[in-house]
Amino acid sequence: MALEVGAIVSGLVTGITHFGAFVELETGQTGLVHISEVADAYVKDINDYLKINDRITVKVINVDGQGKIGLSIRQARRRPTMSLDEQLARFMKESEERLASLRKNTDSKRGGRGGYPRGGRHMAGRRP
Repeated sequence: MALEVGAIVSGLVTGITHFGAFVELETGQTGLVHISEVADAYVKDINDYLKINDRITVKVINVDGQGKIGLSIRQARRRPTMSLDEQLARFMKESEERLASLRKNTDSKRGGRGGYPRGGRHMAGRRP
């Protein structure tokens, strides 16, 4: 059975290297999940995410002329879709929360005693 790009299939992790994981697909073919396609976050060590004999769901992202199959775990996960208005509202809310937190932290660091004598920095070293 020929695999089509975009197909979602399951497979078994058969090998792990520093650059990715080899997966035997239901079709009997073997493909590679590159380390950049394992998770949305930065993956320093693929062993933190996958183990040999793990059953995983992958998306076929390419099949080259030599029969090499490129796979992706992160693209196989279905993400709930949000409308543009929902995305914008979420962004604005998170931005306002971050800004409020930043202002709170900045305001608490202002004022009070500086490290200079009365009169400020420009007066340091002068005699009264």
